[in-house]
Amino acid sequence: MDTQNNVKQEQTPAKNDKTLFGVLSYIGPLVIISLLVKKVDPFIKFHIKQGLVLLSIEIILYILGYMLWSLWPLYNLLNLVLLILSIIGIMNVVQNKEKELPLVGGLASYFPV
Repeated sequence: MDTQNNVKQEQTPAKNDKTLFGVLSYIGPLVIISLLVKKVDPFIKFHIKQGLVLLSIEIILYILGYMLWSLWPLYNLLNLVLLILSIIGIMNVVQNKEKELPLVGGLASYFPV
């Protein structure tokens, strides 16, 4: 009976680790933590790549928004889209899925992690 409890305790932290680092992959610059700590895990690596795509787009939007302030409403709309994509990515992590994000998921293959 104790052996079964020990097995359950060993599996739960590993799953929590995957979930934690997968979620961190979609929270802007915190993707760097996942990249440095868990990039060898294929599940987390998949989500790190998508998180890097979102972070890159955020940085590009920030620079363009700063230079082209007249497009501020479009900038805000695109930031909302990125937030929604991050939420979709987090939901995929929690559901233990490796599903590409709409619109930007295909760009993840360009990141050699």
